[in-house]
Amino acid sequence: MTNDYFIFVPAYNVEKTLGDVLSKIDVGVLSRAKVLVIDDGSRDGTAESFQNFMDAGCSTLEYAAELKSHFNYLKFEQNSGYGAVVKKGIAEGLASGAKFIACLHGDGQYPAEKLREFFDEMERCDLDLLQGSRHANAGGAKLGGMPFYKRVGGVFLTALENKAFRVKLTDRHSGFVVYSARFLKTVELEKLSPSFDIDLELISIADARGFNLAELPIPTRYAGEVSNLNVVTYGLRVLRQIWRRMILGR
Repeated sequence: MTNDYFIFVPAYNVEKTLGDVLSKIDVGVLSRAKVLVIDDGSRDGTAESFQNFMDAGCSTLEYAAELKSHFNYLKFEQNSGYGAVVKKGIAEGLASGAKFIACLHGDGQYPAEKLREFFDEMERCDLDLLQGSRHANAGGAKLGGMPFYKRVGGVFLTALENKAFRVKLTDRHSGFVVYSARFLKTVELEKLSPSFDIDLELISIADARGFNLAELPIPTRYAGEVSNLNVVTYGLRVLRQIWRRMILGR
């Protein structure tokens, strides 16, 4: 039977958080979903953390025996980068026949428990892309521990992007995104960025092609984890996206 939802989980050195993230996915969502954890060549105990969840944590879920089969694990032998993980997750989601495909990071920064609300909103409003915003509620990012430079940089870049793009959003740099398969089928995945700006590329493409975009507020969660994002090169790539949209119209 085809599942309505597909959730892919980018996971790189997330042994401390992965089990907790997976355990927070709503049982009602799981009953309609397939979950694929994509380990991007982790060097810690991420694989063991997943197996521990399957052996112990999953047993606490309602209908555990049935829902256990909804989880799968895939590991890249070499670290390939965030963009490669997203491309693989989208490709697997489309192959599954799911109507909606969600990206849920394994480091615990984004709220797995809000997936039901996001999927419901996608269906209710016939959306093609729904992004979680950490800036929709004033002061939320600061209260959630987002570093000052990320708050300022994100707000600045988003303000510039809102000048260039059709749909105005409050946080274009959140990785908590749900897509419609209808939109993703129009995207040439091999042409997308291999790095962290792939999320912005997808938003830009959806905006340029007139698909339905929206956002919902999400809590901000930072706990001193080490980021693999180079903010300087990322910022430059964002500016390139803005230039392409404003000058080239794509």
